[in-house]
Amino acid sequence: MKILHVITRSELGGAQSVVINLANSMCSNHEVIVVAGEDGPMWDALDDRVSKIKIKEIVREVSVIKDCVALFKLKKIYSSIKPDVVHLHSSKIGILGRLAFPPKKIVYSIHGFDSIRINYRKFLPIEKALKNRCKAIVGVSEYDVKNLMNENIKDNVYLIPNGIKDFASIDTNPNSENILAKIKKETGKKIILSISRLTLPKRFDLFCKIAEELSDFDYQFVWIGNKENISPIPQNIMMLGEKNDAHQYYRYADLAILLSDYEGLPISLLEALCYSKPIIASNVGGISEIVLNNQNGFTLDNNEGVFAEKVNYILENEEIYQAFSKKSLEIFHEKLTVEKMVDKYTSLYKL
Repeated sequence: MKILHVITRSELGGAQSVVINLANSMCSNHEVIVVAGEDGPMWDALDDRVSKIKIKEIVREVSVIKDCVALFKLKKIYSSIKPDVVHLHSSKIGILGRLAFPPKKIVYSIHGFDSIRINYRKFLPIEKALKNRCKAIVGVSEYDVKNLMNENIKDNVYLIPNGIKDFASIDTNPNSENILAKIKKETGKKIILSISRLTLPKRFDLFCKIAEELSDFDYQFVWIGNKENISPIPQNIMMLGEKNDAHQYYRYADLAILLSDYEGLPISLLEALCYSKPIIASNVGGISEIVLNNQNGFTLDNNEGVFAEKVNYILENEEIYQAFSKKSLEIFHEKLTVEKMVDKYTSLYKL
């Protein structure tokens, strides 16, 4: 097959991780092309066998001129490549792509429907108007599929959870120079790690409040994913900026935490599961489908006191901690590997 992936941005985020995993996993047996706007780290993460096309006019914000130019260029690329499948990722390119490409070729993955349903609801009528201009709409969680149905987007809707490589098994030579490894060795502190961009809807403000609540405990809070430094912040917080292969830092963490106002199925939490980490996260999107209360962690309302209580409950009870860790790994292998995701998308492509 000749598969064309199209995504708006080329930064490293959840949707980009899905593109990378699908493209790199399938390029040995198929011709794979990735189209996106801007320069970003996604390009370097793609296999050399993947063809890469940048369209600078593909931008996240609405721009009549740029959007029209991007639409023209997408049509031109289609005519030149003639792909068997066009896979659209994220809502902005989901609109442009469904106008540019033949509907019978299009698979459209919505990486978190709440971004449209709640935060950008003014674009929901466009989603509804274009709902039949593709052969498949993919929700990454049961939560998303249910809400698509509730908004009367019902035809050709499929559930395919995100999947990632088994990094914990692949990474057989962990980096002992990792800063978190040094913290654990030198201080013995327990590390609470959040890997997330420092943007809305991510709740760095809540992260700081939780750290303040637990300032009397021997915990080190760590945030990875910020482009800029924020100050002032509590003394028990360390910000490490953007990191390539940030998942490797989970090896030295004791607990994963993710705070957000809305989500799809966060890749960073799949990575935490892969490394057998208990998780505490906001009860939004599809998180409760992979973080099972009192089994491998907790999904909670966004309240610092409640989060602080559960952090202590897990980190100060060794038996609980070990049971939660074991369950996280079981959940990962059961349904969240890259192989399972690739198999499901391959079957969908062939419909």
